Amino acid sequence: MLLRRHAGEWWNRNVDDVEKDGLLTGLGPAKSDAFTINGSPGDQAPCGGAGMFQVEVESGRTYLLRIINAAVNAELFFRVAGHAFTVVAADASYTDPHPTDVIVVAPGQTVDALMAAAAAPGRYYMAARAFESATASTPPPFDTTSATAVLRYKGVPDYAPAAMPALPPYADVVTAARFYWSLTGLVRPGDPVVPKTVDHSLVVAFGLEQASCAPDQTRCQRFSVLASMNRRSFQFPEKVSLLEALFRGVPNVYSEDFPGWPAPAATRKATSVRKVNYNDVVEVVLQNEGYSRALGTANHPIHLHGFNFFVLAQGLGRFDPRMRSTYNLVNPQVRNTVAVPAGGWAVIRFTANNPGMWFMHCHLDSHLPLGLAMVFEVLNGPAPNLLPPPPADYPKCH
Repeated sequence: MLLRRHAGEWWNRNVDDVEKDGLLTGLGPAKSDAFTINGSPGDQAPCGGAGMFQVEVESGRTYLLRIINAAVNAELFFRVAGHAFTVVAADASYTDPHPTDVIVVAPGQTVDALMAAAAAPGRYYMAARAFESATASTPPPFDTTSATAVLRYKGVPDYAPAAMPALPPYADVVTAARFYWSLTGLVRPGDPVVPKTVDHSLVVAFGLEQASCAPDQTRCQRFSVLASMNRRSFQFPEKVSLLEALFRGVPNVYSEDFPGWPAPAATRKATSVRKVNYNDVVEVVLQNEGYSRALGTANHPIHLHGFNFFVLAQGLGRFDPRMRSTYNLVNPQVRNTVAVPAGGWAVIRFTANNPGMWFMHCHLDSHLPLGLAMVFEVLNGPAPNLLPPPPADYPKCH
């Protein structure tokens, strides 16, 4: 049986107002008031009467949990009291079966896990809370609540006491790394294999830094926050979409000068893309930097639109080219979002076989408007591998 677990965030305000305030202060949106599981924060949240999701299971049956992190600004630990999991897929790609009693999932990621209803009949909490590996201030600038739901065995009354799982500490890097780095891809006949030759080898360093308050940041005090990849803070075009500009050949919308390594110059705002030919193989070393001691460093889930990629290696510290000898070229996990640890790195590789403009960005929503993004421009291949025209009712930019 398939059970979906949808972890999200809740603000006690209109989220549009939260976003606007974040833009006006230049610091991004305020932290959420609660996390949720399937839309409810549970009975441990500091908001009475908010409701709690409950699901009934039968002893002896095995359930497939599809765990989706729909929170906008936090990676999450997830546990069910008295139960263990076998992970079988990540980001909708099969993995080798991986036993674990805790699941770690970043915004934009999904995990499919089998769970046997093999505990003594009763009620058991499932719970989720933030994984934040580094922070620069006290109290922590993130939501410290725990979302809860209840797993109830058939025949057990609703008023029976429920056991609570022990969640890892917020900054438990060891548990998170053990989970993320232990997954491997399930290789089946006919599946894509890791390409052995590379046409584009990039090092993309990214992070946050302090910047001066901009004129439109009317509630900014002392400084704002700027995010960048290779010192380019991504700026969205104002009058035409990148995809339409590519299809129609509209000039002066973007530049094809996104650097292939960290630029030594100061950060600047730009609509920079990296041009690659159809079917080129692209390898990217994602290096998580800490540009500002005042801001600290943070984990960043990096998401690539339009493609799945192979995760060849991950680690802490600075990437060293000698680490290429450790790449998993046999059965790496296949994802579309990779959690790059604070002060750490990840190496991804993909085949650019999908023409278009494809966003690569941090999936923490607070970092996207700050500029933590870039774009791959993938040119047309031989027919029929061509960029289709915009639909007739495609909305216009104003």
